[in-house]
Amino acid sequence: MSKMAMVLRRLIEVGGVVTSVLLLLDCGAASQVPLVSRIAFGSCANQSAPQPIWNAIIDFDPQIFIWLGDNIYGDIRRPLKLFGKVRTIGPWKNVPRFIPSSEHEMQARYDKAKRNDGYNRLRENVKVIGTWDDHDYGLNDAGKEFDGKITNQRLMLDFLDEPQDSPRRKQAGVYASYKFGPAGRQVKVILLDTRYHRDPLFSDGSILGNSQWTWLEKELNGPASAITIIGSSIQVISNLSAVTGPLFYMESWGRFPKERIRLFKLIADSKRDGVFFISGDVHFGEITRYDCASGYPLYDITSSGLTQAVEKAVLPPLHFLVRFLAWLTPSTLRVMDKSCRSRSCTYGQPNFGAIEINWDATPVSLKIEVRDANGLPVMSMNSTLLELQARNSKITVEAGEYQKYCSLEVNLPWIVRYRLVIFFFCALAVLLLALIFFIYTVTSVCMQCLHKCKLD
Repeated sequence: MSKMAMVLRRLIEVGGVVTSVLLLLDCGAASQVPLVSRIAFGSCANQSAPQPIWNAIIDFDPQIFIWLGDNIYGDIRRPLKLFGKVRTIGPWKNVPRFIPSSEHEMQARYDKAKRNDGYNRLRENVKVIGTWDDHDYGLNDAGKEFDGKITNQRLMLDFLDEPQDSPRRKQAGVYASYKFGPAGRQVKVILLDTRYHRDPLFSDGSILGNSQWTWLEKELNGPASAITIIGSSIQVISNLSAVTGPLFYMESWGRFPKERIRLFKLIADSKRDGVFFISGDVHFGEITRYDCASGYPLYDITSSGLTQAVEKAVLPPLHFLVRFLAWLTPSTLRVMDKSCRSRSCTYGQPNFGAIEINWDATPVSLKIEVRDANGLPVMSMNSTLLELQARNSKITVEAGEYQKYCSLEVNLPWIVRYRLVIFFFCALAVLLLALIFFIYTVTSVCMQCLHKCKLD
């Protein structure tokens, strides 16, 4: 063998060793990426209220915690006043109920939230990410018209310890995506911004804006992941405003029908498996499901709130009434099963969301729960990744036909859709009649007594 041939052979052997070492290093690095199996999420935490729920969240031992908005209550809420110079409610309302805080006050409220002992203990060992909703955006129900959004974006990202060179600090809005876990077992988290670009309510305009839609399309059509969690501060699937109006309205994607259809179509066209939503905002917990968007069920697990909850807004003796009204309110897409603590399958006390992934199961299993302040489940959704794969064509519903988890609230018969409104006005009529009868009875008794006194 010539000297040149020996040199070439030696180089090839050395190159092979180097290549093998690099491959081993790559495999070692991949195996060191931690597997994510527990994720917690929550919303609606008033920084001035007690927050004992952090103990239950810490006991769950999550690897990631996701804020879904109203991480603080930064705006100023005026008291309810029907009469007087300043009227915040009623037909003679002359000032808004909510007004923005100054930058200094917003910063003070974020600082107070960040100093909470329970939240600090969570941050020591858990990756914290999040988006915002209206009260930490700066104003109740606000959208793209709000002037303080640029300043408040910086304050919110500071609260989340976002790096100074993060793209989120340069873009218009706080939307972001993350990947956790090794290849083949990755969890992708997409956090939407439903405030910065949102058109006015009742407009059926845009929620995300053009730039965020372009970004979201790229994210959903990007490399596959075993699970994709889409975090929205407002509910995606449920549209309770369709059955509670005109008494009151709640924000949701359902109030922007064209945007929701576009979102569902984007998910279906992307052929992405393992997608589900998590949401907050409404001050109660529930799980909803929609089977007519893609080839598999889309779930929306709502956890709201960590401190703010509908039953805390009324006296304890009236909790039964809140639960009765929740049961009376029709919902075509709410998951109703034996895992629910209440008949309505809603939960109106402080709560958080808990996601558990069993990667060792065949097929991989997924358990998502809404848990109370003691860490006990109040409702749950159990599924497998096999069930969250598009295998069949989309289910379609004919006009006037009812299909479980497909028929929308707006398509309910009017007697069902408006039964809460009918109940309210019937109850009001009964109370008025009772009041009139009471006044009549008292007046009659007084007149009889007066007449008897005159005769005496």
